[in-house]
Order: sequence, then structure tokens, then C-alpha cells
Amino acid sequence: MPVVSPSLLPIATSWWCLVLLLLPTQLQTHPLLVSDPGKASIGGQDFPQLSLDGSPLNHLLLDPRSGQLYIGAVNHLYHLSPDLQVLSSSQTGPKLDSPECLPPIVSGDCLSARLTPNTNKILLLEEGVAEARRLIVCGTLFQGICDKRSLGNVSEILYQTSNPVDTQYVAANDPRVSTVGVVLNQNGVGLMLVGRGYTSKGPSDIPPITTRRLASSSSPPRQAFSQDEELGKLVVGSYSEYNNGFISTFIHRNFVYFLFSRRDVKHRKEYRTYVSRLCAGDRSFYSYVEVPLECSGGYNLAQGASLAEHQGQPVLFVAMATGQASTPTASDRSALCVYGLWELDEALQRAQELCYTEGGQDGEGKEEAYIEYEVSSKCLTLPKDSLKEYPCGGEHTPSPIASAVPLIATPSLTWEVQLTAVATVTEAGHTITLLGDRKGWIHKVFLQPNRTGAIYQSVLVDRNSPVNADLLLDQSKQNVYVLTDSKVSMVPVSECELQTDCQSCLSVGDPYCGWCILEGRCLRRQDCHRESQANQWLWSYQPSSQCVTVQSITPANQSRDEQTQVSLTVAQLPSLSEDESLSCSFGTLPRQPAVVMGTTITCQTPQPQLLPPSTPGSDHMSLSVSVMFGNVTVTASKMTFYDCRAVGRLNSTSPCMACVGSVWPCNWCALDELCTHDNSCPKQHIIYNSLAEQQMPRGPDSCPCLWALKTSPLVPMGFLSPLALLGRNLDMFQGEEPYTCVVVVDGEELKLNATLKKDPETQTYTFTCSAHKFQYPLKQLEYFAPIFLQRGFYRIDSAPNLRLQLYDCAVGQSDCSQCRAVSSEYGCVWCGGGTPGCVYNLSCTSPPVYTCPPPQITQIQPLNGPVEGGVMLTIHGSNLGMHYQDIQRGVTVAGVNCLPQPQGYIISTRIVCELQPNGQETAGPVMVTVGNSQPGQSLQIFTYQNPQLSTIVPDKGPVSGGTTLTIHGTKILTGQKKDLTAYVGHQPCHIGEEVSETHLVCRTSPSNQMADVSVRVLFGKAERTVPGQWFHYMADPVITSAVPAESFYKGGRGIKVTGLNLDVVQQPMISVWEVPMENKPVRRRHTRHSINQVVVFNSTVPKKQERCSVVSPSEMTCVTPGVTPGFQVKGVWFELDNVKVAFESVTGKPFSYYPNPVLYPLNRDDPETPYLFKPGGVIAVEGKDLTRAMTRAEVVARLGDQKCEVKTLDNTHLYCEPPETQPESQGESHLPSLRVIMGKVDIDLGLVQYDPGVVVLVPLAAQVGLGVGAVLVVLMVLVIILMYRRKSKQALRDYKKVLVQLETLEINVGDQCRKEFTDLMTEMMDLSSDVGGPGIPLLDYKTYAERVFFPGQRGAPLSQNLDLPESRRQTVEQGLGQLNTLLNNRLFLIRFIHTLEAQQNFSQRDRGYVASLLTMALHDKLEYFTDVMKTLLGDLTQQYVAKNPKLMLRRTETVVEKMLTNWMSICLYSFLKEVAGEPLYMLYRAIKYQVDKGPVDAVTGKAKRTLNDSHLLREDIDYTSITLTVLVKNGVEVQPCPVKVLDTDTITQVKDKILDQIYKGAPFSQRPAADSLDLEWRSGQAGHLTLSDDDVTAIVQGRWRKLNTLQHYKVPDEATVALIPRSAVVMGIHQVYQTGEKTPMLEGEEEEGQRLWHLVKSSEDPEMPKHRKSSMRERERAKAIPEIYLTRLLSMKGTLQKFVDDVFLAILSTKRPPPIAVRFFFDFLDDMAEKHGIDDPETVHIWKTNSLPLRFWVNILKNPQFVFDVQVTDSVDAVLSVIAQTFIDSCTTSEHKVGRDSPVNKLLYAREIPRYKQLVERYYSDIHSAASGCYQEMNSTLTELSGSFASEMNNLVALHELYKYINKYYDQVIMSLEEDSAGQKMQLAYRLQQVAALVENKEEELIPRLNQIRVSNNVRGSEYDSNTHHLIYSDLDMCPQ
Repeated sequence: MPVVSPSLLPIATSWWCLVLLLLPTQLQTHPLLVSDPGKASIGGQDFPQLSLDGSPLNHLLLDPRSGQLYIGAVNHLYHLSPDLQVLSSSQTGPKLDSPECLPPIVSGDCLSARLTPNTNKILLLEEGVAEARRLIVCGTLFQGICDKRSLGNVSEILYQTSNPVDTQYVAANDPRVSTVGVVLNQNGVGLMLVGRGYTSKGPSDIPPITTRRLASSSSPPRQAFSQDEELGKLVVGSYSEYNNGFISTFIHRNFVYFLFSRRDVKHRKEYRTYVSRLCAGDRSFYSYVEVPLECSGGYNLAQGASLAEHQGQPVLFVAMATGQASTPTASDRSALCVYGLWELDEALQRAQELCYTEGGQDGEGKEEAYIEYEVSSKCLTLPKDSLKEYPCGGEHTPSPIASAVPLIATPSLTWEVQLTAVATVTEAGHTITLLGDRKGWIHKVFLQPNRTGAIYQSVLVDRNSPVNADLLLDQSKQNVYVLTDSKVSMVPVSECELQTDCQSCLSVGDPYCGWCILEGRCLRRQDCHRESQANQWLWSYQPSSQCVTVQSITPANQSRDEQTQVSLTVAQLPSLSEDESLSCSFGTLPRQPAVVMGTTITCQTPQPQLLPPSTPGSDHMSLSVSVMFGNVTVTASKMTFYDCRAVGRLNSTSPCMACVGSVWPCNWCALDELCTHDNSCPKQHIIYNSLAEQQMPRGPDSCPCLWALKTSPLVPMGFLSPLALLGRNLDMFQGEEPYTCVVVVDGEELKLNATLKKDPETQTYTFTCSAHKFQYPLKQLEYFAPIFLQRGFYRIDSAPNLRLQLYDCAVGQSDCSQCRAVSSEYGCVWCGGGTPGCVYNLSCTSPPVYTCPPPQITQIQPLNGPVEGGVMLTIHGSNLGMHYQDIQRGVTVAGVNCLPQPQGYIISTRIVCELQPNGQETAGPVMVTVGNSQPGQSLQIFTYQNPQLSTIVPDKGPVSGGTTLTIHGTKILTGQKKDLTAYVGHQPCHIGEEVSETHLVCRTSPSNQMADVSVRVLFGKAERTVPGQWFHYMADPVITSAVPAESFYKGGRGIKVTGLNLDVVQQPMISVWEVPMENKPVRRRHTRHSINQVVVFNSTVPKKQERCSVVSPSEMTCVTPGVTPGFQVKGVWFELDNVKVAFESVTGKPFSYYPNPVLYPLNRDDPETPYLFKPGGVIAVEGKDLTRAMTRAEVVARLGDQKCEVKTLDNTHLYCEPPETQPESQGESHLPSLRVIMGKVDIDLGLVQYDPGVVVLVPLAAQVGLGVGAVLVVLMVLVIILMYRRKSKQALRDYKKVLVQLETLEINVGDQCRKEFTDLMTEMMDLSSDVGGPGIPLLDYKTYAERVFFPGQRGAPLSQNLDLPESRRQTVEQGLGQLNTLLNNRLFLIRFIHTLEAQQNFSQRDRGYVASLLTMALHDKLEYFTDVMKTLLGDLTQQYVAKNPKLMLRRTETVVEKMLTNWMSICLYSFLKEVAGEPLYMLYRAIKYQVDKGPVDAVTGKAKRTLNDSHLLREDIDYTSITLTVLVKNGVEVQPCPVKVLDTDTITQVKDKILDQIYKGAPFSQRPAADSLDLEWRSGQAGHLTLSDDDVTAIVQGRWRKLNTLQHYKVPDEATVALIPRSAVVMGIHQVYQTGEKTPMLEGEEEEGQRLWHLVKSSEDPEMPKHRKSSMRERERAKAIPEIYLTRLLSMKGTLQKFVDDVFLAILSTKRPPPIAVRFFFDFLDDMAEKHGIDDPETVHIWKTNSLPLRFWVNILKNPQFVFDVQVTDSVDAVLSVIAQTFIDSCTTSEHKVGRDSPVNKLLYAREIPRYKQLVERYYSDIHSAASGCYQEMNSTLTELSGSFASEMNNLVALHELYKYINKYYDQVIMSLEEDSAGQKMQLAYRLQQVAALVENKEEELIPRLNQIRVSNNVRGSEYDSNTHHLIYSDLDMCPQ
């Protein structure tokens, strides 16, 4: 896009505005008129396509009369011509509206009103009376009202209501809810049947199918589009339960059909597709019947449908898809299913008949038909002819009827992309189906008579834009109009016109097309005029169709020099009339008339001079021979025209032979030198073609030719050589023409005179050429020169390959041996003399040398070899023999024979021989002897040596191989490197580049087993083994864990790897594969590169590696490689020799790379200025993302040359403690700089200067002349300033050192924590084994809901029954039922809640109680409950945005906040059961076990083991753990059970611990209470002693009475005890104190002045004055907790840490998808923030925290008894409170800082809270970044939850309790409803009064109220029936809805 200059923008803007002003008015109204439709392409053919505003386009309508189109879109309406030109348009939205308010919308009355887009829901054509035709348009605005518009101009509104009533609400007010309609005419009255889904907002009582009046009437007064009582509707018991998703509706004969999908409420609870049917004239819907459609293969959801004909019968074509896991959401798996309408009618009629006459059952008593929609009707047993008598039902027939038996079809076609639309057309008796899919394709399907289909073509219309279900064919049926999100396209249904020939027409396989033979076009059948005649139209889709073809052509070849007749045999020739004829066309030449005889067509070939020339280099040409009908080519073939003259010309060496040997019938005229097609020659001598078998002479053997050389073809260079040639068949030549020999050398012709001699006996002709000395420079020994003979200027044919071999002995023969090795026929000799050389023997001027000089050796390779021999030795030199046999036995090496190899021998220059064994190490030259000559000796010395192997390193490796093995020894480089091979056992060890005299390096191969094997090296054939040492093939290394799994981009982070056999590998590596990242937008997600695919181990993959160091066999450390920012990490793996392990396969999660951390300079304002540091403190470094991929222990900080010890690290801060004295600098500056090193991230943060302290300079009195008093004043001021500064710095240092001290403490208690944790895990093992079974005592849903909805309340409504006298029960229940209906009215419910909240005495407890009652009452309609909650939350948001948005949802102060709590509890119950329950229960058990291991004060509840400092037992209590043997009765058998207790435990505490052990894993409610049992000590002969907390032996000290313990009774270790039931008498005497109760026992005694104590006495003396108590508490709070107590807390914290982490991870884990409710609600909060313009992320974070962690999870953490059947004691509750507070702190956005005065719980978890914060932030971020759009999934979940748990709710009791509040604030509620205009329309106040009359039996009070309402609302003739408790109306218009 071009860049616009900023200065030009204002000019451009003003100019554009001017243009708009100048445009005509019509163009401004319809902007699309200014542009023509664009073009899309299909196989090269363009089709019109138009882009429109208003995405998504909703509906498409075709006017059958005009062919014009109407398109309904979001906020737009369009009117198009058939060729997609915009004729008119209208904007229909957005407008001020809210689905929660009734029109007309007044912003002051409807607070939720917003500018709302208008989605088109209905677009229909009304065929009015007297040709008044109108367009019916219904949208989502104003509760779905409709209007009528002009067909000529859609902006002209013909009817629209300004003040619609509730009966005029037609379409769904939600864009996501479907609406369909169909117009029909009944007795001149225009009606519209409408099917619409359920909407949770707005009027909730509109039936799924209604009949609407299209025209207003005055008598009776009726409004257009109204739903009147006399018009039919489908009555439904539960609107939300029967949420029909309508697909389409159509009329056939006298029936109206609806196609829809919904949940099968009665049977399978799955979503199914149904077809329902109504008689068109049935205004009461008596004839309503529906049947489910089933498509084999699980295709259950209809997406589109079309009614058409197939094989002459009406058929319903349905595009079906499979649903996603019992939801109405369709998947991509789709199918086309076909249902015969007669089959459908039969199924519907059978259901009607069975329900009329057989009670709905078949002959076997099985239910086949039933009454649906929760209507109080049932199937009957009427007379058998009832259906015939009442085909459309009657008042006495049951309805609505549903069939239990589905109509089943087999898919005609399946597809893996969701099909969205279907249209069907019949073409020439064949059925064509057009399917649209969600990716914007149209698929054309041919449907066979048996209903199986196949796609024959697919067309891309609009990529990745779903095709709308309105898929319509134009009037000609030649184009289909396709509607996608933003485009309308006109796609041709066939491509016949694109096919230009018969073959392409037939090959396209289009059932529309066929080849019209005599018209020569690809046409539809009806367009071919002679299609009814035989062989006139060939169908494209029929595989057997074949084009008209020429079967044979005679002659097929014709000389181009003659003209003749040609005959064509043609099959399937179309018939012609008598006056019609065919012609032949040869290429483009003039046509020739054709004579047709049967299947033979005869034509005349063209005149020779008209034929086009042949192509150069060719002796023939081909022309197309076409059979023509007029200008139409019927069929065509090829005919060849050959040229005999060209045959001779193209072969210049032997033209005669080529001519008579040609494939064409050419003859040779020898004397004319002419190749001709004639059978005669001008000069009479002719040689016939070899094809002419009856003619002589014929063939190449008869041609006159030169056929051989008489002399030798070898001709030496530079020497006169005679040449003689042999010829034949030359007797035909007469006369004395001279002959010439022609030799061609390098393209030049050398002509030699020739003499002829004829042998009369053999008829052989000998030509002798004159001698010639050839002188040409040659590059090789010989050169082949062509030779031929000429007679005058005529060339005699030569035999193929007739050549002279010119040669030069000197070329390539450099020495004597090479020369003599040349074949003797060449006559080459080694000529001696001054310049010896190889020459032709006759050219040698000196005597030839017949004995060559001795061999000369120039080089040998290698220079050494093993004494065993076996390696190959290569000898280079000259005169090394003429043949292999010359040196076969003549080579010795250091005196030892060397066996030459034939394949390596090169004459005279190279010998390769195999070294033979030598018994000892020797050295010597190489000797070569050739024949009897003197031996040649090398100057180089060859050494026989004995290589030795000594050691190997390493001596072990994995069986998978890959170990780099170094073999040490001496003389290892013996022979050549290629002679060396190494073996480990029997497996080769691949030698690398590194080979020297002392060692070689190789890489081991895999072994098939673990073994100790020898290591061998082969030097040729000599073998050496490493002595006394074995290589151990060991088990492959196994990696079991690798942590951490994150690193910064720069790498360098240490990865601790544990496993087995890690020390087997010598050079373990960690590798990273990275590739450049594609530029893809990422939606609001942190940048992170992690692996999400399988790692492919490939040596060619570019990778970065770092070595790992092995610490032990089970541990090694790796350092992460750095990666390139901007690259994508594709894989991280460990390379352990040949063992490669992907990181993700070890950890189960990918390895992630994060951007490098950011550390800011110490002096951010002025980095160059040194940072002033006061010794004794810590340096605080600020940064960002410090802990994302690093921990404190990994960070190194250096100040100068010394270490700055890192004490604390969180995400934004690093604190390090420098040395006491200033370190030395390591740079140029004299000051040290602070460097922070995180792996390979090394950042210099600036210089540090130690502050020496403030030195007070006292001015000299003598210098300033001040007095002693002035000096004293200055000194005092300075001292004060110094003290203040010192205190401030001390506070800062204290703050920074707190974390350091805490960490030191944790390190000190580390060993104790580990021991405690080990004990705890041992104890928890038994529990863990039970988890998943009955080990977790989860509460059932009803109890869980009761404890969450009504916490701390006994007798909650869930457990109550409706307590009413029987005489009133029916009436009250009827009233409560009507109240339930009122609660399902959104307007009533919201006004009711707002009214209650406006009352001053409506307390916070009341608000929570009412919210929980509403939750119970609406539990079966959770989708509606959710919508109401969202509406109320929207109102709440608006209130807080005006004040302080961060305070929203902080507390539960409103009804909706408690509703939100309950809603979260309902939606997350399954998550608690399946995910979070186990770790939460384990945490509870771990806490209880740890607390019980130490002393717990039974009176104060304080414990030695706790996390809560206020519940810490600080005194040192001496206690001993003892084991009691408890006798447990199991049936008749008594079994001993050991139980660990403390000797300081009270008797009740002991009983509790015994019960915990005996009933481990059992629900707490199912075990006996401790106070119902006595503990009996059985001590042998001493008898039985009953122990109790208090008895006569109790110790009394003044006012203090101590509880008895085991220590008090001196119960020893291993004592035997038993629990026995307590008798009623005893229970009356002894009072038992239960652990955890907040009221101490023996209250009576306390009242008398005695106080109980257990381990410690209470610090508060009752007689102490109040002011003394207060001061003591303050001093206790102010006192810092001693280190020993903090150590106890830290010990407890460290022991429980794993369990706390597990709970937090389960709640906040991003590995699994978060619960759908959380995603849904977080999306809602994001939308709220965006709606109100809140862009502060902290505010949204607080909202999310307040709504989920604080509202739900903290409640569950603090109260596990809400989820489990357990008892939570005070001491356990105290620990849970600290953990819950930690969770709260982790969810806040404020920075977590601690100091000495911080609460202890914050100190305890100071290090963990930043980590937990990251978990929270990542959890929120991942949900935020994930794709939204979970609305449908949430609704499905809510529907499922409604059905699953609704039966658990006591609905009537909740309604009754709610009515109490209505009664309490009755007048206010009534007044509020009457003040609301919409409420008045819906008569909500009256309906509530009716409820009151029924529930309170106040019928007498209802009459005056009714009269008041009647007067105010103008109700005519109404009265109240006290018997039926209903209002009776004479005017049906005013019936309450």
C-alpha cells in the first residue's frame, strides 16, 4: 500500500467528502451500484461474483417470475438482477435495542439497550391478492418483528408496526438461533408458518412453531404477523428443553414439513434430526406428527436440505453431519442422505395410525409412537378407520405425535468437510445434486437410480467461507446462485461450452454434457437438435460413449507426387437425409466431395502442387483427413504423404541403398540418380524397392556400390601407402567416365585418381587409388577416415563404415615397452639413435631396438606394510613390461615376492601387486624384472613392519553403538589408510579421518546384545587384537527425567538429567533444531518457542549442540544451546552416541525457549554514574522475566573479582549481598562493576562504589570565627541528620535482608523437612493406593450443593420437604408452579431481584439466601439462569465502572454475586471430582497427619506442628510417641490393630486417632462419634480400666482443672485398649470434649469458677483488668516471633510443600484445557471490559481473581468439608487458612514484598508466591489467548448439567421459601412490576397476585385487585373462578402469557 504524506491527508479527506456530496442521491443510497460484479474462474470459465456489506450474508431469495434476487444480511437488504447487478438496497441496522427489553425501546427504561446489529432471519415472498406481491423481512431486532417491503425497491417499506405487541414477535432475537418460515394461502387468507429455536432472553413463551397472519384485519381486529389464539401453534411443556434447531421448511401437496434437530429428550438424550408434518389447513395443529431421520454412520445433524424429484418421485435430499460429543455442534464428517417423500409420509402416517388406534404400540407391544413435548395427552385406541376419517386429526385425537422408529437411509455420499447446503436438479431424466461445504466449495454429484452418488466436479467459489444453506438455481436451471459470508456468486452448473472437441467433451464426465456430432459442439441433450436420432448425441457421463472414429484409411501412405482416391471406414456414422452430404478436408486445403457407401467414405486426395512442403530433414509429412458435415468436423484421421526424392537426398553416402531400402515404396533410377515412386525410369535402368517382392532387381544388394577395401585399412602417417577398393553392380555404367578415390580427414576431402580393373570371372571391380603420404597431426594412435568413390560427379554408394585407419606410432608410446606393446600389424618399432622413439618400421633410419632398457621405478605406495603382507602395493615407472606376463613373476619387495594383479596393470607404467608375508621386520627396495632384462630398483625403501595395538579408550559403550573409540598402539599407519579396517567383536568400527602412527579413531556399530568383545584392526589381511582388554557393549543409557524444561534464547542453562547407564556414553550431547519462523500473527500470547511435533532425528537437520558432562551413572549435566531469536525451535533432544532421546518423550512436555531476561542498570537515570553501596546491605537489581527460565541457585553475580551472593530472585528483582569490603576491579576502571550471569546471558549493570560513610566535617572555629555555642548547635543538627539517615538505611537493609534470613532458616531446617517428608510419604502410600477407588470420600452432589449454597445452615431447603396440610397442598403447589413460570420470565426475575436489593432491611444474609433459592429453583434451566446472571452482572459492572471498577466482585454483597458463587460451584463439580479432588484430599490428609504427629492442645486448639503462628504451641512440651494395640471386632473375630498416639493426648484425642486408623478412607459421617464410645485399658491381671478426659483422678490446681491424658493414667507403650459402646447412663454422667469444638467442655464447672486446661494454661486471666489484657495482647503481637518458632513453621511448610504445589498445579495447570465454565466466564469478563472501555489489564485480572480463585477455590481450600465427608478440626483449619491466604496472595497483581513486620504466612511463602503468581498469570493468559467461541459448548454443558442434577434439587421448597420474601416485600414488588411498561404489557403484577391468592388462600383479596387491573388495562368481561383458581376471560386478546 503506498504511503500517504501526512500533509496530504486533510486535503484528501476533504476532497472525498466533496465527491460524496456531488454524487447523485441514488448512488449515495446504493453505493454498490457504482461497481460491476467481479469475476471468479472455474476451469478457465469466468462466473459473476459480487461482494456485499453485511457479513455474514444470511438469506437468499429468488423471485420465480422475474428471476431477480433478494439477499438478507446483517444490517443490510439487497435487491439484485439475475446477472448480479445491484438494483436497490436498504440498511436495516444497527439500532438501539436489547433482547432483554420489549419494543419500543426507550433508553431510559431499558438500561441494557445498545446499538445492536440486525441479522436477517426470514426472507420470504408473499403472493398477495390481486397480484399484490411483497417481500417479507424479519430480523433479530425488536424481538424479531417483521415488515413488508416493495419487490421493486427494498428500501420502500410497505408495512411496519411502530408499537408491536408480544403476539407480533416472530423471529428469534439471537443471531445464533435459527428461524425458518413458509408462506401459504388458506381460503384467500395469507398465513406464514414459522419455526424458531428457543432464546433465553426476551419473551420465553413463544412456541417452536407458530402460525402468523400476514395481513391485518378489522373484524375481528387483528394485526399483521400476529399469533392469534385461533391460529395454530405447537404447544410445548418446556421451551428450553425442546430447543429445536430448524433447518428448513417446505410445502408438498397439502402438507407443510419442518426439518429440525434437537435432543431426543425421551429416549437416547442424543441430538437427532427430525421431520415434522402438518396439514396445511390444520389451524389447531391436531395433525402434527414427527419422525426422526437416521443416516447410517452416525450422521445425526442436518445442515441443509432440498426437495426435488428423483426417478420421477419426490425425494428429500439432506446434507447431514456428525455431532461433536452429544452436542448440537456439527463436525467435519458429513454425508448426503436421501429420503423418499413417500417413505417419509408412510412413516409419519404409521405413527399417526398407531397413536390413534393402537395406543402407540406395534403388534408386539413395543412402543412405536408417543406424545412428545411434555403435553398432557396420550395415544389412544380409537376405531381403526380413525385416520381415514380424520386424516388431519381432530379435537378428540391425540397430538403432537412422535415416532419412536426412525426413518433410516444409507449415505449416498460421504465427505470429510462439513456440508452446509444442498440443491438438486433433474437433467434429461438424471438427478444432479449440488453440495456446498464450509470451505467455500460447490461439489457436483451424479445420483444413480439406486441413490448412490459420486462427485464428478468440485468448484471453489469463496475460499474458507461457508456456503449458505440457501443454494438456488436460476430460471434456466443452468446456473446456481451461491451465497457465502460476504459474496454472492452465479456459478454455471455445467462446462459444456468449454469443451471444443468430442474427446474433451466425453472425458469431462459431466452428466449435463454430450457431444452433438453433426453440430460439432458439446451441448446439453435438449440443445442438440437431432438428439433423438441414433448416433447423434454422445453422453459425456456414460463410460461406453465413444467419439466417431476412422477405423481404417486406404491407402494410409501416399506419394506426394500423385493424386488418387482414399477410402475411410468410419464406425457409428450418424445418419443423414437424402439432401445432405459429407465432404473430406485434408488439412487446410480445399474440401473434396465425399461418397458415402455404408460405413465407407471415398474422397479424392489433393493435387500434388497444393500439398505443403515436408519439414526439413524429413522424407514425409502427415495431414489430417477430416470428414465434414458443412463446417462441422464429424471425425478425423491422419494420412501420410511421402517424398522419394527426399529419401535419396537425406542419405548422401548411399542414396540407392536408402531409396530401395526405405519403408516407402520408392525405386532407384541408377542412371538418372533418382529416387522415385514410379515403376519406370527415363533411362530405363531401375532398381526396385525391397518391398516389391515380384520385381527384379530389387533391394540394397542390387545397388552399384563400393563394398570393401582390398588393401589393409591401416595406413601409417608420413609414408606412401597404396589403396585398392572393391566394387560391384557397376556394369550398368557405360562410357569412360573417370573414377576418383575420395578420403575425408577432419572434414577435408582428399581426391586420389583411381584406375579400374574388372575380374570377368567374379564380376568384381577393383579400383586402385594413387599412393599418397598422409600428413595430419593426430591426438591418438589412430584416426578413422571415411573413403568413397566418385564416377565423374556421381558418388557411388559406399558400404556402411567403410573407413581408413590412419595411425602414428609416435603418439602415446613414450617408452620402448609401450612401443613394442603395440600390435604387430601396425608395424611400430622402437627406433634407437640420438633421438629414440616409436616410429613406423619403414621410417626408422637406424636399426630397431628389440630389447628394451631395464625397468625404471619412480614411485611406490605405500612405503610400509605388515609382515603378514596382504596389502596392495602400487609401483609407478616406465618400461615396466609390455604384457602382464612380462612381470608376472618379476616383482620383489625387500627381497620378498609381490604378486602382481592383472586388473591393476597398465602397460609399461603401473604395477599393482599384493604384498606377500615376510617373517620379520625388514626393509629394502622394490625390484621389477621384465623378461631377461636387468631388474629395475626403486630409490624409495619399503619397510615390512609389525604394528601393535596397546589400549582402547573408552572401554565401554551402548549396544546401539555410536561410541567414538580411540585405539592406541605403534606403527598403526601401516600400509595405506584404505587398508585399515577395525572391528569391535563382529561389528565394524567405522574409521574416521584421524589416523596416525600411534592411534586411530573409529565409531562403533550397533550390537545385537550386551557382551564383552575384543577389538581388532586389520592391516590388509594382517589382523591385530588389543591384548588383555575388552570392549564392553552395555545396556543403552536411559533418561528418566530432565529438569528444567525452559531456557532463555542465549542458552547456557544447566539441565540436570537423571537416568540409568549414563556413564556408558563418553560424549553426550544436547541438540536443538531450529528453523526460521513463519510470519504468523499470534493473538495476545507470550512469545515462547516450544516443540509441538515429533522430533525427526536426521543427520542433515541443521542443529546446535552443547556437550554434557557425566556426573555419575545416574546423573549428567547439560548446558542448553543458544537459539537464534526469531527462529522456531522444532526439536530438543539428547544424543547419547547412537541413542537419541527427545526431551518431550522424557518429561511429557515440550522444551521451551523464552526471550532473554531484561536487567536494568543499577543507575537507570545515569548508567555512567557509579552506584553508591553502603556495606552491610544488599544490592537490589530490577529487571523483567527474571524467573521465567532461571532459578536463584543458577544465577551468578560478580562484583569485580569477587562473588556477590544472590540471596533472592523473583520475576522482577534480584538481591545479592556483596563482600564487606570493596572488591578489586577487573576492567580499566578503578571501581568494580556488577555482572549478572544467567547461563550465557552475561550483563554488566554498571560500576559500584562503596560508601565509606558520611564524615562530619567540623569547621574550625578559628577559621570561621564562630563561638563554642555555634559549634555545639551545628554538631547537634548534624548528629540528628546522621541518626535519621542511619535509621532509614537500616530499615532498607533490614527489608532486603529478611528474605536472606528466611532462606537461611529454610536451609537450616532442610534436613528435618526431608526426614519429615519421607515419613509423611510413607504414611500416604496406603492412601494413594486407595485414590481413584473408595479412598476419597467425595460428597454426593446434593450434599455438596447444600453445603456450598447454604454454608453453616442446618435444615437447609435441600433437606426439607414442603410442610403443608393435605387440603392445601394441591392449591399451593399449583401456585408455586405459576411462580416457577413467573421466575422463567426474565423481566419479572430481574425486577424482583432489583426490588429486593433496594430494601434497606434486606440483609446481606438474605441476599445470599435468595440467590441460593433461585439457584435451586432454576437448576433445571441453567442456561436461562446463566443468561440472567450475565444480565445482572452487566448491571453490576455498570455500577462499579462509574465508581471504582477494581472493587467489583470483591465481596458477596449482592444477589448476583452469590449466584455467581453457586454457578461456579455447579459448573466445577465435575472438575473437582475428576481433577482437583485427589490432590486436595491428599493435602488435607497430609495436614491432618502432620498436625496429629505433634501435641495439640485440646482446649485452645494450638498445635506444635502448624503453619499458623497464632495457633502455634510455643511451649516446649515433653511428649513421647507410643503405639497402642487396639482390639477391633471384625464379625466374631477380634483382631489387634496398632495405632500411634502421643502420651500427652487426651482420651478423646486418643479415641479420635483410633477411629481415624480403624475407619481410614471411610466417610466421617459413617463412623461412630467419639463421645458414643469409651476407651478401655486392658492391663492383664489388673483388669479393665475405663479412661476418660475427666474423672475423680483429675488434677486440680486452684481454679485450673487439667484434662486427663495417657501420661496421667501412665499407660505404657504397646498397651492394649478397646473401644466399647457407652451406655446411656454413663453418657449421662460423663461429658466428653470433642477436638475442634470451640466451646470447652464442663461448662458448668467453668461457670462455678474452674477452668480447664490441657497442655498450657490460657494466657488471659479472667480476673485481670481489661486494659491489662489489651496491653498484653498488643505486646504479644508486637513481639517478633522467635527464630525457633519460625523454624517449626518452616519445617511444617517444607514437609507439606509438595502437596501444596500439587493442589495449586491442579487448579492452575495449563496442560489440560481449563473448564469450559472458566473459559466462558473469563471471555464474558473480557467482553465486559471491552464494552466499558476498560483497558487496564490489572482491573480485568482483579475481576477474574475475584470471580474464580477468591470466590470458589479459596472457599474450597478453607473448607474441604464442602467437597469431602471429613471433619476439619481447628488445628487443621488454621493450617488451611494459611494456605488459602497464600493462594489469595498469589492471585493479586501487587508486588509481593516482605519485611520484619510482615505477617508470618507471607514470610513463610515469600519465595513461593512469585512462582505461584506466574502460574496464575500463565493460566489467565492461556485462557485469554485461546480461541473464543465456547458459547455453544457452554450451552450444551449447561443443558447437560440441568438434566443431570435437577432431580437433586427440592424445587417446591425453594419456591415456597422464595415466596416468603415475595410476601415480605409484596407491595414493593407489585409496585415495581406495575411501574414497568413491559411488565404491564405482560401483566406480571396480576400474575404475581394470582400466585399469592393460590399460595396464601387469599382469593377474596384478588377480586378487587382484578377489578383494578381490569380498569387500568381495559380488560373486558373477566371474572375469577374460585373453584379452579383461574381467571376466565371473554376477550382472548388479553389472556396473560
